[in-house]
Amino acid sequence: MTLAAPVDAMADIVRACSDLGCVHIEDYTQFEEGIGIGRAIQSEDADKVSAMLVKVRAIRSAVSVFNSKGSVSASSAKSSAEKFEAELDKALGYIEGIREAEAEIATLEEQARIFEKLAPLNISLDLLSGYSGLEVYVAETANSSKASKVFADLKNDVEFMAPAGLIAVACAPDKAAEVQMALAELNAKAIQLPSGEGKPGKRASEARSGIEKATASMEINQKSLDAWAEKNGSELVIVEEFLQREDAIFTSPTSLAVSNQAFALDAWVPTKNTEQARSKLKNMVSHLEIEEHVDDHHHHGDHDDHHHSPEPPIAYQNIGPAEPFELVVDLVGRPKYGTFDPTTLIMVTLPILYGLILGDFGYGLVIVLLALWLRSKSFAKEPMGKNATTVLMWMGIWCIIWGLLFAEGFGFIWDGTGEIMGNASPLIPLYDWTYDLTSSFKTSSIGEALGLTHTYVPLHRASTALTDYVLISVYVGALHLFVGYIIGFYNVTKGHGMVAAFFEKGSWMMILGGGFMHIYGFMKGSHDVISGTLPAYIMIVGVLILIVALAVYEGFGWAGGIIMGPIETFGLLANTLSYLRVMAVGVAGVKIAEIGNNMGFASMTDAVAAGDYLLVPLFFLIWIGVQVFAIALGLLSPSIHAARLHFVEWMGKFYDGSGRVFSPLGGQPLHVEGKA
Repeated sequence: MTLAAPVDAMADIVRACSDLGCVHIEDYTQFEEGIGIGRAIQSEDADKVSAMLVKVRAIRSAVSVFNSKGSVSASSAKSSAEKFEAELDKALGYIEGIREAEAEIATLEEQARIFEKLAPLNISLDLLSGYSGLEVYVAETANSSKASKVFADLKNDVEFMAPAGLIAVACAPDKAAEVQMALAELNAKAIQLPSGEGKPGKRASEARSGIEKATASMEINQKSLDAWAEKNGSELVIVEEFLQREDAIFTSPTSLAVSNQAFALDAWVPTKNTEQARSKLKNMVSHLEIEEHVDDHHHHGDHDDHHHSPEPPIAYQNIGPAEPFELVVDLVGRPKYGTFDPTTLIMVTLPILYGLILGDFGYGLVIVLLALWLRSKSFAKEPMGKNATTVLMWMGIWCIIWGLLFAEGFGFIWDGTGEIMGNASPLIPLYDWTYDLTSSFKTSSIGEALGLTHTYVPLHRASTALTDYVLISVYVGALHLFVGYIIGFYNVTKGHGMVAAFFEKGSWMMILGGGFMHIYGFMKGSHDVISGTLPAYIMIVGVLILIVALAVYEGFGWAGGIIMGPIETFGLLANTLSYLRVMAVGVAGVKIAEIGNNMGFASMTDAVAAGDYLLVPLFFLIWIGVQVFAIALGLLSPSIHAARLHFVEWMGKFYDGSGRVFSPLGGQPLHVEGKA
């Protein structure tokens, strides 16, 4: 969107753009003679907003508050802001009181430390300084017992005291150099003498008393501030957003092209808001042009002016259930304009991979309950907190699903084959039924083709089905990576054409597909590792095409392409095998929980059976301790590895996170809706 209007209409127009909530202004950078950037709007309201915003931000830096009321209308937020200044001053008073007390405590702590060092001298401070014709030195030393020996030659010229850890020396100025040499011999460290009167012990006591009073004052102010935040936290968040929106309006002219008579504004508007923007602005401006952005497809090597024009900012357009996972995608940057947004796929694959790694329905239940508990907290009312707890809940749900398939819960095996629980499991009838239902898969054509000879429910991934778990990890990895290359093929086709996509991504698809099928044939015993099979030839052709892609499209040159092509191919092998971390971390988690159950739960039941009741609490604590550790590790380690498989192995095949965030004038409405 491009618009122009007289300078006098600037304030009304930028406010109208803010009210629309969908206008992302581009900064003016092409300076020409007679045209520059505008100045912030100067008015009494602007000054008041700026001053209040400074106060609000100062308070926000000192307290942790969230909006638990939900969003309010802009008119309501404006009314709150007008009445809120007295409350802001009250909170700032508490903060100032806390900071003054902290500064006073720091000063008194330093004084008390020095006074306590001087206390063994038991000499009034005014006697240690202020003399004419006399030098006094006080220092710390671990060698005070040697003072008599060191000062033996000066005993008629100095007076000194040497209580444990200290030495104080008085001398005439002409003996100062010799005294300092003697102090150096004792490895003494000079103490900066404080001013004032009274004995150090008394002054130290007074300083400690002052610290207690300042601490009490700080605690009172902190309690008052906490109570203020509890009462006004939601209001503070709402008022801050309102003030930020107003401040953005007042300062927006600094992004516009302005001459003496007129101004121009370049901005982006989502396509769906085009008519709304046109209707709102057409009667306010002299010129208005809104046209659809056309993304020119340029091949590598094209360097015309279009490359230097700003690309549209990115506003996510995902279905409701996928929106919380935008938080995950933003960890690696907003997707570049015109490329594939993987949020919806990550909504599916991230929790599934996490659950496949942790795979314990007991721990999954704990994670779901944790997510529900966190959602009850005030911070979960904020969009980021709400999205984070939603992601956590889905991870817990898939952990429960996989845990049921693995028959694992809190580290126990629940299908009757577990060493600890045995036939005491109430789920044995369920797993007898699932076994009858799924056991035919291992002898089916698909099961035999994939080599999954122990794949049925329950799947004992850490024992009888360990080989199947390894194969599943590799199959999942190969499929996941292949999907990544398909997305990359789509991105390159859209941006640079089919030929570039074939060389840049098609080559990798041939290498991955051909290499996978060749190794698959070897694992089935159909041929040797080094043999001329069709998949092997496809892989070799893929490597040759990759060399061309690196040499021509990536700018490596032919020498670089020939060298880097085969090396990059081994990188793909490492990417694929990286998915074995699914199996490795999963089995490690199973074994940790199993050890805890053997050391704790089994020993506890044995102690009960043997009548050693005094040992029961000990074994119970061991069991609970290991369970807590396993849950904590289950939250951390599988999350890291599932994220790595997505961010590094998978998204590295297609993702460009250089997109700009869509930031409409006035900000995204989170707590304040509508126009003021």
